[in-house]
Order: sequence, then C-alpha cells, then structure tokens
Amino acid sequence: MLRFTDFKPVSLDEHDLFSRHYRQYPQVHSDNTFANMVCWNHYADYRFAEVEGSIVLSSTIDGVTAFRMPIGPRNPDLLEDVVDLALREGSDIPLRVLDPANEAWLREAYPGLPLHENRDFFDYIYRTEDLAKLAGKNYATIRRQVNRFGREYAYTVEGITEENIEEVWEFLVVWCEWRDCDSEPLLAYEKEAILFAVNNFFATGLEGCIIRIGGTIGAISIVGPVNESMAVVHFEKALPETYRNIYKVITTETAAALQDRYPYVNRECDMGVAGLRESKTRYHPAYMVGVYYVTRADLEACCR
Repeated sequence: MLRFTDFKPVSLDEHDLFSRHYRQYPQVHSDNTFANMVCWNHYADYRFAEVEGSIVLSSTIDGVTAFRMPIGPRNPDLLEDVVDLALREGSDIPLRVLDPANEAWLREAYPGLPLHENRDFFDYIYRTEDLAKLAGKNYATIRRQVNRFGREYAYTVEGITEENIEEVWEFLVVWCEWRDCDSEPLLAYEKEAILFAVNNFFATGLEGCIIRIGGTIGAISIVGPVNESMAVVHFEKALPETYRNIYKVITTETAAALQDRYPYVNRECDMGVAGLRESKTRYHPAYMVGVYYVTRADLEACCR
C-alpha cells in the first residue's frame, strides 16, 4: 500500500533522477517539470515517491494536498494505489491529471469517473518559429510594436551566463521593488521562486535571455526544457513603464534563441487572469495542454 510517508521533497539532489526519468517518460505540462517544482517548492511543497519504475507526485498548497497520476509504465495496480491514497490523504480535490496520455488512461480505467476541466491552468503551447518571426497577418500588430521598439532603442540580446548572472539578480531586485512584490502573497511567492532560480540557475539546468539597452538590463527570461521538442518560459520579467513594448521584444527574442532546438515553446497558464488570458491568446497558441481534476465525492462514488 502506498502511503504519504513514502513521499519525500523534490530537491536539487534529485535533478539527475528526474532528468533520466523524464527522458524515458517525457512531460508536456510545465507544472511537472523539475525546475518548476524546485523553484516553487516553498509554495506548493512538491513531493515524490518512486514506485516500481514510476514516479508519483504530490503537491500541498495552504494545507491542501493533491496527488498526480503515475509517471511511468502503465501499471493498473499502482494506479489503484494512487486512487486509494488520494481518497485517504487528499483534499476535496485529491487527484489531478496534467497530460493527455494519463487523462486517456484514467478514463479507460474508470469510465464512470467524471474529470473536470481546470481551464485556468491549461498550458499555452506555441510554435517557436511563430513567436520568433511574427510572420503573417495574425502577428501584424505585435510585429509593428517590436519593430518600433527597435527604432526607438538600440538594444542587444545575450544569453544568461556566469559572467552576467549577478546583474540578472540585481535587475530582479529592481523589478520586485517596482512591482512591490511583498505587497501580495502570490507575488511574494513568485519573488522567492525567481530568486531561487537565479541562485541555482546552472544546477537546475536553466538558460535565459537578456535584453540590454545602453548597457542596462531592461528584460530577462528564464527558460528550461519540458521535453526534447518543447521548452518552457518559466519567468519573463521586464520594466514596461521604462521601455514600452519590451515584453513583446523579450518574448520574440527568447523564441529566436530557442527555435533551432525546440519546435515548440510552452508559455505556461494564465491562472484565470483576464489580462494574461488575452495576452497569451493574442499570440495564437498552436494548442493547449489540458489540466483535469477529480473530486473526492466523485472518487468515493466511483471507487469505493
């Protein structure tokens, strides 16, 4: 029987373990990536258990625990164990599904079990070339804004390296002061996450871009792999009040730096924020990665 005591925190020590496992069982949603879990562990308390060649993940936010489908070979007994664990230890929403393959498996294994969409946490997936080149009428307005920025500012683009990582830290301190990160709980959590990412940038396997204007950093992006064909933009920060349209520039320049290696770029979810949803939709995603959840009441009705 799988127990919650079998789970241990996701930490930097498990980087190689997750890298090996995810090469064999590629992920598609940003929330399951190793970098996301270690950077946000202060907020979501990500934990994992290794069971018969699979990894089972859990998260606990504000004391509310949910489990995820096994990542590994299809193992009906393990799936049954996870469902049982979710009923014993989970919250009112004890089970979450973050990829199409596991969604199909759960529907097949428990055909009477309702799966509920969580649209706020669907990931937006774009063709990297689309964001890099901004070709065609769908991107005409954004293309004009990026071109105008190039006329107004003589900017350069560079990767994040050991030589400039301290400048990135200093920029983020300025950004957090401008954004008043400590004024809202979620912004405070994000501040801690992004500073953790910078402090552990190379150990976490991250990369990123800098937009520099007159020698000063105006925007940065922090990127990591999801699978062999997809990268994810974990963080993207800029000073738009100082440099108009700079967010559009860091978006397209980051994509340009990735397009030779990753056909797709994941720009994460919109969290139900109307402005974010409008912005992400404006870039015309190629597709979305859905997120589903199961309620305790439905699990009890179906599985007990």
